[in-house]
Amino acid sequence: MTTFTNPTTLLHSQTQNHHQNRPLPAIRSSISGDEKNLTTHRRKVLTTLLTTTTSLALGLHATTSPVALAQNWGTRSFLKEKFFEPGLSPEDAVARIRQTAEGLHSIRDMLETMSWRYVLFYIRLKQSYLSQDMQNALSLVPESRKQSYINAANDLVENMVEFDYYVRTPKVYESYLYYEKTLKAIDELVGLLA
Repeated sequence: MTTFTNPTTLLHSQTQNHHQNRPLPAIRSSISGDEKNLTTHRRKVLTTLLTTTTSLALGLHATTSPVALAQNWGTRSFLKEKFFEPGLSPEDAVARIRQTAEGLHSIRDMLETMSWRYVLFYIRLKQSYLSQDMQNALSLVPESRKQSYINAANDLVENMVEFDYYVRTPKVYESYLYYEKTLKAIDELVGLLA
């Protein structure tokens, strides 16, 4: 066991080693060409196996789960990073408009805490399919209420666009103002669908 009695010699020896320039060793791959082909083949097999298993699992889940059968409002595709939105029946479109109205009423606390990012994501998600739903639900509206339904739908779209703009800015007063206008427009739209 060695002991250092003089701390300056230890410090001096460390500074000398620190200033020496040593070349770094070269790092080379130890995998040969055959092993590279084997690992590539393994990756392809594993990828194929995973995609097949995933598609089978999702297919079986969609056919056996009553929740999956009840909600055919679209599913998230993790492979293509896009939303799949099937054509909805008018009844499903009305149900989704009602669900959107409830959701818009529930984001008031996010506005009060000024969680602008979450509000913005929510608004844009709802805007992405709301126009398609309103067009599908138009076939269920009686002929006497069609013009007022169209006016309410146009008001809703305009108010949501303005709401989106003021949340992005973010301007607090205008955001609250257009939030209330959006709620009024969507409540009027849901009232016309009843």
